[in-house]
Amino acid sequence: MNSNLSDNSNFESCINKDELKLFKTISEIAEKNNSKAYVIGGFVRDLLLNRYSKDIDVTVVGNGIEIAEQVNLKLNKNAKEINVFKNFGTAMFRYKDMEVEFVGARKESYNSDSRKPNVTEGNIEEDIARRDFTINTLAISLNKESYGELVDIYNGINDLNNKLIKTPLAPDITFSDDPLRMLRAIRFATQLDFEIDPDSFNAIKNNVKRIEIISKERITDELNKILLSARPSKGLIYLYETGLLEKILPEVHNLKGVDVINNIGHKDNFYHTIEVVDNVSEVSNSLWLRWAALLHDIGKPITKKYIKKIGWTFHNHDFVGGKMVIEIFRRLKLPLNDKMKYVKKIVELHLRPISLVEESVTDSAIRRLMFDAGEELDDLMIHCKADITSKNPEKVKKYKKKFEEIREEMRQVEERDRIKNWQPPISGEEIMTLFNIKPSYTVGVLKNSLKDAILDGVISNDYDSAKEFIIKKAKELGLKLIIND
Repeated sequence: MNSNLSDNSNFESCINKDELKLFKTISEIAEKNNSKAYVIGGFVRDLLLNRYSKDIDVTVVGNGIEIAEQVNLKLNKNAKEINVFKNFGTAMFRYKDMEVEFVGARKESYNSDSRKPNVTEGNIEEDIARRDFTINTLAISLNKESYGELVDIYNGINDLNNKLIKTPLAPDITFSDDPLRMLRAIRFATQLDFEIDPDSFNAIKNNVKRIEIISKERITDELNKILLSARPSKGLIYLYETGLLEKILPEVHNLKGVDVINNIGHKDNFYHTIEVVDNVSEVSNSLWLRWAALLHDIGKPITKKYIKKIGWTFHNHDFVGGKMVIEIFRRLKLPLNDKMKYVKKIVELHLRPISLVEESVTDSAIRRLMFDAGEELDDLMIHCKADITSKNPEKVKKYKKKFEEIREEMRQVEERDRIKNWQPPISGEEIMTLFNIKPSYTVGVLKNSLKDAILDGVISNDYDSAKEFIIKKAKELGLKLIIND
């Protein structure tokens, strides 16, 4: 906690020279225009938490756009540098590495069928009251008579100290008015490692159905921020406990619980999943690898089956889960491009490296895995190592040791056979030229036979061996070579 700032003194000692120049300029121009200006919200919160923020929100009691235009002109010397949104009463420009947004102070009221408020002009107290959480109500005066003083109407400092996410007004009204704030509460709790105030937590549970009026894009944006947090499991547990997960991602919600038959139960796949997500997050910042970790077992509830003498099985849950990825990405408006294909591929292949750990490893099996994984091999291996979870630390240690041995074998196979991102030594076009045939099923048979021969170690991964193999295979199919070397 930044004590220099929280005691309303030494504001300037807590900011850098570029921020100082910005705030002094705003102060001077607000004074000349007989307006009041405050830096408010996330920048102040992060300053108190000793976190650096490049996003600066300024509230003006008066004409926010007019003040923004004058400040931009003085700092950037170019009127074209500013973006003005008259319908929203906001203006934005960049200064150095900061993005500065100005808005006129306002008060809001809501209709039950929309999260878009009815906005009218207001004073600073009314503007602060419309904020989502007490930790985001904090403001710093940029006015001459009170420059640098902290404005804390809703005890935001106290909640920062107690690491608490709490609404400034009645939480039921806050979340009903704008249901996106329910996800934001969980996102902030996850990012900052705070707890949600009990009254606010219960209000989220009471208003879960209201999430239905929020666009999928807004929901996904918050989900992505939760997944990109240092410990996503915290947010995922909050989503489950509040009931939001069932509304947003029922496929992950359905992982929760343990079935028992003949005193035999399976692991709780929800808690296993969030542990895997955390494990991945410790070693990778990739959003899409974290999505793959979140979705890797979603096929289990559908494929779950109890078999006598065997116990619980989840046969083909990897392939079923891969198909489910497409629908989830479509429903949540996630990108249906290479990002979706990447997640789908990791989900479908996530059992393959584990099977190598559990079985005797052959070069052929390693080559095939490397070929099928292609460019995603390294990320697949990160996921699969993260997927090794057990309450038995010796078992985890044993599996991870075996995993590293497989990595070394992969390195040796790649060094010898060059399988990663493999392309056949002889193309389909050359096959058609060699035997004077057109694109056909036969060309596919020859290409697949060549691929299998190389992956199974029947022949070396080089042109001469491949050509000799293709000629021999073609003769078996009744084809004649028409071009000689």
